[in-house]
Amino acid sequence: MSDSMRVDQILNQIRSIREQTMDVAQTDKISTEGLGSGERVEFSSLLKESIDAVNATQQQASQMAAAFERGDPNVSLNQVMVNMQKADVSFKAVMEVRNKFVDAYQEVMRMSM
Repeated sequence: MSDSMRVDQILNQIRSIREQTMDVAQTDKISTEGLGSGERVEFSSLLKESIDAVNATQQQASQMAAAFERGDPNVSLNQVMVNMQKADVSFKAVMEVRNKFVDAYQEVMRMSM
């Protein structure tokens, strides 16, 4: 399997995680439905939105944990743990994408000119 196919799979996983964890009312979703019809999505904006989604997930998990620590009756330990795991998984996925980009950059730099 080529590196580009693995990166595409990881990006698809990040999109999937983002859709599962983000509140639609808080952020705009990335629309990929019309991409085959000639619409262009800037890679940098796609990457930024994915990183922002991971950041929002981590902040939400931290806020929920803090609310649980304060004794908020509306927050259960189960909710806190699930949100912490979602934040952890999404962060790990972003780190894997970053690692693949660094590897690809290093490979390009090693190529003879």
